[in-house]
Amino acid sequence: MKIDDLRYALEKLERAFTRLEFAAANAVDDLDRDGVIQRFEFTFELLWKTAKIYLEYEGFRCAGPRSCLKESVRREILSDGEQLLDMLEDRNKTTHIYNEETAQEIFDRIRQVYIPVFRRSIARFKVLYE
Repeated sequence: MKIDDLRYALEKLERAFTRLEFAAANAVDDLDRDGVIQRFEFTFELLWKTAKIYLEYEGFRCAGPRSCLKESVRREILSDGEQLLDMLEDRNKTTHIYNEETAQEIFDRIRQVYIPVFRRSIARFKVLYE
């Protein structure tokens, strides 16, 4: 793993987050809500994979999102440990189960809780990258 891999992953994460944030701020109907949830799913994937790349750069190998996120919090690479694991749980729900009530609850958490977590995580990665 090269430091350039981290830079590239961070750039992709930032682009995805920008689109997620815009979509969430401008959502007006169920179709928009569903689009925000889809953007959340792939932004979350990029977040945990960026954490994985950083951990590998530091010499730690993790198998999946849960172990990568927990180790990132343990090493103080990321904060918001509880919310990150909630994000993982919600990502799994949106991928495997779908109903209107759950979709609305997750959409609300994306706007109120998860967008600030993404913002803090990206800011932290930028500090670590520099």
